[in-house]
Amino acid sequence: MELQPNPTSPHVAVNIGSPSANETRSPRVGIDRPPIFVLSFTDITYKVHQTKKLSLSSFTKSSKGDSAERPRVRTLLDSVSGEAREGEVFAILGASGSGKSTLIDALANRIVRESLNGSTCLNGENLESHLLKVLSAYVMQDDLLYPMLTVKETLMYAAEFRLPRSVSKEKKKKRVEELITQLGLEAATNTIIGDEGHRGVSGGERRRVSIGIDIVHDPILLFLDEPTSGLDSTSAFMVVEVLKKIARRGSIVMLSIHQPSYRILNLLDRVLFLSRGQTVFYGPPSSLSMYFSEFGKPIPDNENPTEFALDLIREREATCRDGARELVEFNKTWKRQHPDLFSSDRGDIPHIPLDQAIVGSFASGRLVSGSNGTNSMTVASVRKFTNPFWIEMGVLMKRAFTNTNRMPELFMIRLGAVLITGIILATIYWKLDNTPKGVQERMGFFAIAMSTMFYTCADALPVFMQERYIYLRETAHNAYRKSSFVLSNAIVSFPPLILLSIGFALTTFFAVGLDGGMMGFFFYTAIILASFWAGSGFVTFLSGIVSHIIVGYTIVVAILAYYLLFSGFFINRDRIPDYWIWFHYMSLVKYPYQAVMQNEFSDPNKCFVRGTQMFDNTPIEPFNQSTKVEVLASISSSLHMSLTNTSCITTGPDILRRNSVQDLSKWNCLWVTVAWGFFFRFLFFVWLLVGSKNKRK
Repeated sequence: MELQPNPTSPHVAVNIGSPSANETRSPRVGIDRPPIFVLSFTDITYKVHQTKKLSLSSFTKSSKGDSAERPRVRTLLDSVSGEAREGEVFAILGASGSGKSTLIDALANRIVRESLNGSTCLNGENLESHLLKVLSAYVMQDDLLYPMLTVKETLMYAAEFRLPRSVSKEKKKKRVEELITQLGLEAATNTIIGDEGHRGVSGGERRRVSIGIDIVHDPILLFLDEPTSGLDSTSAFMVVEVLKKIARRGSIVMLSIHQPSYRILNLLDRVLFLSRGQTVFYGPPSSLSMYFSEFGKPIPDNENPTEFALDLIREREATCRDGARELVEFNKTWKRQHPDLFSSDRGDIPHIPLDQAIVGSFASGRLVSGSNGTNSMTVASVRKFTNPFWIEMGVLMKRAFTNTNRMPELFMIRLGAVLITGIILATIYWKLDNTPKGVQERMGFFAIAMSTMFYTCADALPVFMQERYIYLRETAHNAYRKSSFVLSNAIVSFPPLILLSIGFALTTFFAVGLDGGMMGFFFYTAIILASFWAGSGFVTFLSGIVSHIIVGYTIVVAILAYYLLFSGFFINRDRIPDYWIWFHYMSLVKYPYQAVMQNEFSDPNKCFVRGTQMFDNTPIEPFNQSTKVEVLASISSSLHMSLTNTSCITTGPDILRRNSVQDLSKWNCLWVTVAWGFFFRFLFFVWLLVGSKNKRK
């Protein structure tokens, strides 16, 4: 792609051509050609309202008739301006709380536009949100990666998400191999990422992998929130060196950094120092010495200019009432006095029209994440998502299966817990008889067994909580649809539930002596599977709205206790007050409990109370058998019925009527339980759409 002056336009015309095999796609900016893309931001201001917390003093003031205090407004960014050009590394510096990350978020469209003042333009034109997601990438401060995937697999899955299906598998592999070389990760290619329990790559390598995920599609704009945080000086230098190479390939790289070393400073093209959201210096790093000399605070020889600047800013903030206000005002004056340092900011370097620049980038093989793989791309035809729904599903499921299969201990622990619980229940309720006591013991077994399914599902609570920020990072730039994530999550979690259900059913059904034969066993297994499905759906939804594991476990245990209370075991449905009956029908335990009860007691030919057994759990129970027979004969005479010691008093359907569990058939209970699982996953999807945002307010 060549740049040619156009005499009829103040801009630059783009001549699209196919680069040769030995030609770099993006020439070195600043040497071979002026920048194609220029990001400018003007008077960025961000204010938040802080409501004062309630205290005893506030009540005292209110009682005295004082007017209520208005919410305090805090300014996080105050009229910050600057410009970043393609081929350059733009660094935002400042002490903790100065507004570095806030400015990065504002430029990356991670703050609600209504809360911001000022303008952000690319090539002089405002960027729409959906287009910015295609043009840019954002690397968070924390390394959010799947621990059991190798470096190559991690980058390959990123390529599957961000590169369209029109790009062949071989080309995607080639892109990943080039990226590994570019990031200096050749030695760690087949090493897993690792976590606290699995040894993996080093911290610097992990950070470079995080960067690689977001540059696999060659974004024009790359935003990074403190990419050197937590790294040693050598690793931090290697990371910034990689960012410098990315910029030279034709990207705008903007990063926040706390305190760069002297070597890192030499890699930066522009720096912007912030103090309490205000600009205290903006310009090339080479002008720092001149700036502070003219301010009256010359930088000593052999001292890191950034360390000197940050120390001076901290000193002013700590000792001066107005903080670094003097530096802020001096920066404005100094910028006017040295216009030669900011010639590009005045627009002296011509900008290519944004539409023309983007189309040219597509045609040259750039920005393939939003293209359709052809050279006839236009800005209007930029896709919101790179791949169709089913491809996203396939990649998500493959990645999830790969990650979980390498941690079999997690499933084995869960299976062990289910089997141990089943064995304990089987030994306690071993071979129950068909007596009134056996009926009560069966009902107790069913209540404990069905609630166990839901309590066991609580183990899945941390799964999405751990993946939450990976999901937020990937969907922030439309790597895949939220619906694809929800469905793939449900499909991947289902096969383990089948094994858990079969294991629990085999452990308990025959040992307890439940009724129904093989058909009864299959239904028993099906309702257990449906319970696992509903329980995992409930926990998945809860993990989406609760951000802390301990809080999540507390809520799960409490709600499941309420579900068991209103299931119909402790109190019959007919005895529940009208104002609580709604909770009975919302109880997840109600439907599996009623289903297994009907599976066990639906046979009208099976008797559970005969003759004198009717006196069990009554004051007559302690008497001897002959006395009970005489009482039974007296009752028979009074009722004009023939009741003997072998007469059937209570059948299975009688037990169901007595316990009010006949409002739904067992099959309807099964389908309702399955529906609960789908319903909670639908709520999870709705929450991801509404409540899971990537922007500050």
